[in-house]
Amino acid sequence: MASFYPSQLSNKNSSLFTRFVRWCSRAAGSPYAFTAAVAVVAVWIVTGPLFGFSDTWQLVINTGTTIVTFLMVFAIQASQNRDSEAIQVKLDELIRSIEGARNTLLDLEELEEAEIERLRKKYRELAEKARDGGAADCPPAPT
Repeated sequence: MASFYPSQLSNKNSSLFTRFVRWCSRAAGSPYAFTAAVAVVAVWIVTGPLFGFSDTWQLVINTGTTIVTFLMVFAIQASQNRDSEAIQVKLDELIRSIEGARNTLLDLEELEEAEIERLRKKYRELAEKARDGGAADCPPAPT
C-alpha cells in the first residue's frame, strides 16, 4: 500500500487552475472583496446623476455584475467540488482505519439516491433506539 508524504500533497503539485480557483475562492470571501463590491456600487450610484440615470449607466452595472457572477459560479463550484472530494477521502480514511467499521460504506457517495436513503433510514432507526435506551452499546451497522 502506498503511503503519502506531505511533499506529495503540497501546493507545488497543484495545477495552475487549482491554485487560481483556490485563490479566487479565498479572495472572493474576504472582507476586502466585500468592501470593493460596496465601493463599486457606491461609485455607480454616485455617477447616476452625472449620466442622467441613462440606460447605458444601468447597463454598465448589470453587465459587470452578470460577468462577475457567471465566472464566480464556476470558480466556487470547482472549489466546492475539490473540498467535497477531499472530505470524502478523509472520511474514507477514518472508516478504513476504525476496526469494526464497515468498509462497504467507503464509496457510499457512488450509490443511487434510493440506496442512500435506505441506509439513512436504517441509521435513523438505530439512533432512535439508542436515544430510547434500547442500545447500550453500538449495534452492528445496517446492511
